[in-house]
Amino acid sequence: MSVAPKQTSASLRRPTQAVILAGGRGERLRPLTDLYPKPMVPIRGKPFLEYIITMLREQGVKRVLLLLGYLPETVQNYFGDGSRWGVKIEYSVTPIEDNTGRRLKQAERLLDDPFLLIYCDNYWPMRLERMWQRFLEAKTPAMLTVYTNKDSYTKDTLRVDDKGFIAVYDKSRRAAQLKGVEISYGIFRKELVRGLSNENISFEETLYPELARAGRLAAYLTDHRYYSVGGFQRLPFTEAFLERRRAVLIDRDGVLNRKPPRAQYVRNWQEFQWLPGAKEAMGKLGRAGFRLFVISNQAGVARGAMTEADLLEIHRRMAAEASLAGGPIDAIYYCPHNWDEGCECRKPKPGMLFQAQRDFNLDLSRTPFIGDDERDAEAADAAGCPSILVSEGKSLLEIATDLINKPNASKL
Repeated sequence: MSVAPKQTSASLRRPTQAVILAGGRGERLRPLTDLYPKPMVPIRGKPFLEYIITMLREQGVKRVLLLLGYLPETVQNYFGDGSRWGVKIEYSVTPIEDNTGRRLKQAERLLDDPFLLIYCDNYWPMRLERMWQRFLEAKTPAMLTVYTNKDSYTKDTLRVDDKGFIAVYDKSRRAAQLKGVEISYGIFRKELVRGLSNENISFEETLYPELARAGRLAAYLTDHRYYSVGGFQRLPFTEAFLERRRAVLIDRDGVLNRKPPRAQYVRNWQEFQWLPGAKEAMGKLGRAGFRLFVISNQAGVARGAMTEADLLEIHRRMAAEASLAGGPIDAIYYCPHNWDEGCECRKPKPGMLFQAQRDFNLDLSRTPFIGDDERDAEAADAAGCPSILVSEGKSLLEIATDLINKPNASKL
């Protein structure tokens, strides 16, 4: 096929249609998929696909087109026209043997321009507005979401250049210096489907390498782990993630304890002073079922104001007192580096937030970060977290009370 020419984006509107590839047999999940297709694998009492559709609606998607093949009636009978989920669901059913390219070609008349393209076995907490802005800036006919895979969670399939474009796409994983994996959640112009042949081809293996070679495949990079029902080894992580137990990320100095003057540090436990109501707030959150994580810059270690052992002792005592108050801390993340070391963990960079996400299968889009200054807000924004700042008029205890009383607090 030929790659679409450069497109102007002035008249384009943010996509409101999501096209979900959901036609395969799901061989890696047999014998589960002998009974139902892969997107209907139950996770905590719901089909996996239901979580995806609900998230899409929350991001402003109004229409969902399901490309089905294997046991299509199971999906159709459950989801119907989509009205129960607040979206319009349409279906395109083709033979089981059809590959992704043919499924899309057969559904061409039903596609919007542009449209979202999603795999039925991957859940990722999408931020559509940011993806759309990246797509417009890139001025390409296609963009894929790329998990950076810094934790070697899966096998790399591509390489992204320093301008944010996919330079190499190799689903066989044989190319050199691959780093990152596409998880779909892509935005595509309809012209790309018009240019497909009617042969039974793989959309990914045919189109993506050609677009990459032409410099026409943008990447939207994310450090937030995706979750999958693609194989049995992924199911425990996905179950834990979709449990959606409530959680809060909390800065330390200025939120839990009195903040020392700039360039000074809490060097030992004797200098640690809880702020009024902070321990009570931790207890209230803990008793309400929230998981608690502390996220803190501690450059005093690198600057020689204290040792790492001193810091760990402060944290040990802090955690013990929080636990006695009813708010056990699940984990404490700290950056010991100096201001100018260029690490990925020092706020306002979001490295510690993403580390907590991976360690505990958090959904950062539903996990607020409570801080006290603009660096905390910037880190939260970079990680996709809601952010809340304490102030003279809003203490941690008041914030905790608001979170506990908020209806559907897990959907912040």
